Amino acid sequence: MEMPLSLRMAKSVEERYRPGMMLWHYEHGLVLYASLRAADIHGDKSIYPWVYAMYDRLIGNDGSIATYREGEYNLDQINAGKTLFALADRSGEKRFEAAADKLHHQLLNHPRCKCGVFWHKEIYPWQIWLDGLYMEGPFTAEYAVRHSDNTALLDIIEQLKVTYSLLRDTETGLLYHAYDESRGMRWSDERTGCSPHFWSRSIGWYLMAVVDVLDFLPETYQSRAELVAIAKELSAAVLRFQDESGMWWQVTDEGTRNGNYLETSGSAMFAYAFYKGVRKGHLEASFLPYAKKALNGIKDRYLKEDENGFLHLGGICSVAGLGGNPYRDGSFRYYISEKIRVDDFKGVGPFILACTEDELS
Repeated sequence: MEMPLSLRMAKSVEERYRPGMMLWHYEHGLVLYASLRAADIHGDKSIYPWVYAMYDRLIGNDGSIATYREGEYNLDQINAGKTLFALADRSGEKRFEAAADKLHHQLLNHPRCKCGVFWHKEIYPWQIWLDGLYMEGPFTAEYAVRHSDNTALLDIIEQLKVTYSLLRDTETGLLYHAYDESRGMRWSDERTGCSPHFWSRSIGWYLMAVVDVLDFLPETYQSRAELVAIAKELSAAVLRFQDESGMWWQVTDEGTRNGNYLETSGSAMFAYAFYKGVRKGHLEASFLPYAKKALNGIKDRYLKEDENGFLHLGGICSVAGLGGNPYRDGSFRYYISEKIRVDDFKGVGPFILACTEDELS
């Protein structure tokens, strides 16, 4: 029997990413979380020991996390914590619960905009980035449910709703990458506070956050219907910009503009959200063919097999941000200027997740 693609990709990552190589970083957490998800779906017992070994060296007996500093107030640092729940459940080791407690403690003290949404990082004051909602949202939701913390659960729901209302463009229905409440950044619009362009991966982070947070809300839960409505509305907006190849462009609405390219991570995120949205009943079944088209488009264009049978995934934007030094102005030219990489975890992780949903459909 042929190995499912999600597992083949996870085992390809395992072959070149070994214990001792993990950093406490969102993309490392993402690819390990996705790999464990693939293993669980298919009953594969070989992935968990590898994931355990990767985290083992970073988590102290007291729950301390190597290289993590709460005082950075960096939402990116929370995402790797999602796998701590599975590690705690399966190993029975209290240190993994203690590490999750430390991440939660950061969020109790994390600075917020006046609108109530977390700053993306302390070094980006008064700024909301779409990325941040995924980095902490699903972690917060699961932590809240496990600790019967309704206040925390309501908080992340409200942050998702406020972010959607602030960053949504009424003409396209898409979400801008970021928002500056202070209007102090050169990239922020004086009227709206938003950055100037739509970046597919950032929209993908947000849409994945919505469908993943919904996993932790009972059918009768307050505000659940509002999140489902956001998932439907944003998915419909995103769908309008899908290319004939099945993929989405790096700058979502700019199509074949010179320098723009079909980008893997955002396309995989949209595929994942569509697949899962249909499976969970948040989206109409009509989204399923578009999810399949997206995944097939990625495979056709960017998935390669090496001479040893391991898989490699290309077409992944290495990074994109705003502000900082050197200054990133959020222009079209900026988004197309960042390096395009092969096997970057920010693309591989969502690709594995999209494959798992395809295999469940």
